[in-house]
This record gives sequence, structure tokens and C-alpha cells, in this order.
Amino acid sequence: MNEATPPNRCRIVLIAPPLATAEHICAAFDGGDIASLILPDNGMDDAAFQAFAEEIVPVAQAAGIAVIIAGDSRIAGRVHADGIHVEASRQELAETIERLSDKMMVGTGGAKTRDDALDLGEERPDYMFFGRFGYDNKPEPHPRNLSLGEWWAQMIQIPCIVMAGSELASVEAVAATGAEFVALSSAVFADGLDPRAAVAAANALLDETAPHFED
Repeated sequence: MNEATPPNRCRIVLIAPPLATAEHICAAFDGGDIASLILPDNGMDDAAFQAFAEEIVPVAQAAGIAVIIAGDSRIAGRVHADGIHVEASRQELAETIERLSDKMMVGTGGAKTRDDALDLGEERPDYMFFGRFGYDNKPEPHPRNLSLGEWWAQMIQIPCIVMAGSELASVEAVAATGAEFVALSSAVFADGLDPRAAVAAANALLDETAPHFED
């Protein structure tokens, strides 16, 4: 379960991978501090995705974890999620923020350059995500994501999430950028791993190595 007072350093955002069961995802929640969970549909049809999210959302929220649905605002509303993740044009992002910002968080991603990120940032999303779902298949984070995260964290007040690699040790490189959040997926949910133990180990690494933010 999460602590009442979140740690004043880079925190974990989990991203549910394809084929992971709701039970497997919820097992991670007992590993310590988790800021939020992003649920992509991962190819499920609407009915299956909604049923999947309905199993997870109340368990996550009871543990103090914000749940963000990727892409489908209708399902996000139906399952009472805390936010929606949108990867679209600036205009589509602006329309989503205007429509939903009084109801839930609206975060974005998909930027591959500084100009792209700044363009999206003009719409004041709740966070910027650097990375791609399902592409954390190398031990280390992608260098471009680290570079963009470091630049963004130094220059922009909107929080950012940077995708880590497939090894838990990669959280250290993300935290060193100054990013507020590190995203973990395969490093926690890959076959043969104990999600609870993985989250606990990631939190321990962050406790030991992540710089603390100024109050």
C-alpha cells in the first residue's frame, strides 16, 4: 500500500502490458509507493477492456493509485477512472482538455522532438509522457526519452513521465534526469516476475539513488 505522504522524489507509474491479467496487475499494488497506473486497451475490444478496467480501478484507487485510461474517454468515464491519456494532434488534445479537464486528468505523449513536446505543452496537459507503450524491451531506457525528459524537467513546470527499460535498475537513469515519474511495464510484469517484489525493489532503488525535489 502507498504511504500517506508520497516520497519527495521520482515516483513510479505502472503501464499494464498486453495479456496481463487483472490479478497480476493488482498484485503490484502491495509493493509500495505507486503514483498511478496507465491502462492501454492493448487490442481488447471495448467490452473486454471495460470489464478489465472495472476489475482494476477500485482496487488501485483503494491503494491510493490514480488510474489513467489510454485513449477512450467513454470507458474512462464508465469505470470512474482518474484520468485519460491522449496521443493525438494538438487540436485533438485541446478539445479533449476542454471537454474533460473539469472531470479528470488529461495527459499526453507521442512527442519525438522538443518542438513537438512544446507544441503539445501549450495546451497545458496534466503530464507529458516520453516513451511508447510496449517498447521497453531493452534493459536501458531509450536515450531520446532520457534526453527529452531531462530537458523538459529543467525547462517546463508540467510534470513528465519517462519510460524506463526492461531492467529495474533503469529507474536510476530516469530519476537522474529530474523527471517526476518513471514508467515501468515489462520490468514489473514480464513472465516469471513477482510484481509486488519488483515494485518494492524499484522503490528501494529510488529511495537510495533518486534526487529529492525542492519543496
